[in-house]
Amino acid sequence: MGKRLCIIIVNYKTPELTVDCICSLYSQLDHEKDAIIIVDNCSGDDSIEALERGIEKNGLSGIARVIPAPHNNGFSYGNNIGIAAMDAEFYLLANSDTVFNRDSVKELLHAAELFPTAIIGPRLEFPNGEAQVSCFRFNTPVSELINSAETGIITSCLKKYNVPLPIPSEVLRPDWISFACVLIPRAIVDKVGLMDEGYFMYFEDIDFCQRTRRAGFDIIYWPASHVVHLQGKSSDVNETIIQEKRLPLFYYKSRSRYFIKFFGKRGFFLANVLWTSGKIISLCKEKVLARRKKSTCSFQFIDIWKK
Repeated sequence: MGKRLCIIIVNYKTPELTVDCICSLYSQLDHEKDAIIIVDNCSGDDSIEALERGIEKNGLSGIARVIPAPHNNGFSYGNNIGIAAMDAEFYLLANSDTVFNRDSVKELLHAAELFPTAIIGPRLEFPNGEAQVSCFRFNTPVSELINSAETGIITSCLKKYNVPLPIPSEVLRPDWISFACVLIPRAIVDKVGLMDEGYFMYFEDIDFCQRTRRAGFDIIYWPASHVVHLQGKSSDVNETIIQEKRLPLFYYKSRSRYFIKFFGKRGFFLANVLWTSGKIISLCKEKVLARRKKSTCSFQFIDIWKK
């Protein structure tokens, strides 16, 4: 018999964070109707043992279980294992570095009642309660110029292509939302399909939202649900950017896959030309002003062409 709600958390070497996440969920769930599936993405450490100890220690054995993935084929792959493992009316995908505030699950399910043909995203926030940007316009070739140029006049002139949206206080229908936490009805999975495992990490949420909108479904941001996101704790890519190191190639391959899939090879070429043009503008501006505004990762001019 299927469940009302199946919560799926993909763990990769973050068992302590994952246990904290499921502990924040426990009191919000109906233990007959809901379940938690933790997919360990072949961590290769003691994650599975640590997770099972944490589940038992916190009295979660009746609602949570761990599924070891045979390989680490990425975020989409791990979530798809969880979705395939249980039939449910709704799937709640959550990063291991999320903590659910009181009534956050209840609010997401309430939103699902009001918008039964929509993906629902909560308000993501830092531990101090400050909201995170989690609503976006779709990435396009033009948005690559904005992102790399980092110049006010270009952003202003092309603002309708700027990807991040101002943090809303009301219900919003963005193009896409962060999959750090997202509620997806089974009906959408049945129509749209599983997450694209061609993305190892990054751009899989944009891809799924693109397919969701093209299939005629909606995407809703529901700020009454508050979920803390310890941004960057489940991945070291943000720290890599800060340190100006070379980003992992899976990031660029995911980016390339997205642009080729939705804009074709010409769109991918245009995205890279515009990104390069914008970066040249940014570097010239930094030289004229004799100060640096933002890091440029090593080999970025080359790696954007990786497929």
